[in-house]
Amino acid sequence: MNLLLLEPDDFVAADRVLLRGRRLIHMREVHRVEPGETLRVGLLGGDMGSGRVLQLTTGEAELEVAFDQPPPAKLPVTLLLALPRPKMLRRVLQTVAAMGVPRLVLLNSYRVEKSFWQTPFLEPAAIREQLVLGLEQARDTLLPEVSIEKRFKPFVEDRLPGLVAGSRGLVGHPGDYPACPRALNEPVTLAIGPEGGWIPYEVEKLTTAGLEPVQLGERILRVETAVSALLARLF
Repeated sequence: MNLLLLEPDDFVAADRVLLRGRRLIHMREVHRVEPGETLRVGLLGGDMGSGRVLQLTTGEAELEVAFDQPPPAKLPVTLLLALPRPKMLRRVLQTVAAMGVPRLVLLNSYRVEKSFWQTPFLEPAAIREQLVLGLEQARDTLLPEVSIEKRFKPFVEDRLPGLVAGSRGLVGHPGDYPACPRALNEPVTLAIGPEGGWIPYEVEKLTTAGLEPVQLGERILRVETAVSALLARLF
């Protein structure tokens, strides 16, 4: 935790917060803070700043906080991601938040197992929990917008063209395609497939909607690795 994220319910006064639970444990056992010390803090959805520890007990911590710094800028990208397996989904959500993706669409695909859609990790509270962990890691305060699309064809035909408009559309897929571009300075709509990649029908549909197939080379990457590699290369 490189940033102590605060929420409105934590405040007992305009410049005072009381913390319990996971964040308190992290303060005591990882940061090993003492009264009088200062930590980096951020208001979820707002600015960042500092928090001075006023009191610290086994049950709660009281901090005096002030905010004077905006969060880092988000990447100019909308990420379309075929739903990964549940255990990987948690790591991917953290990565997406940490790398500054402002909008994520979890999408169905032929190679996405139906059981994946039943995971409790898709519950809004579970998604939010992983996103918050990613924000804490990267020192950010703004949650990505996450939407779920369980029907590939209606989404790609009816809504995706509107998302792609005004951006450069790219679909990551192994094969005889141009290499993924580097260091872009424009908005991007990026689609990343499931383990095993998109099927040809899906690549065709994504291309028709305005996305250009690109590849990272001969190696086949895990979804979580592909997300980091493509975002780092593009921006």
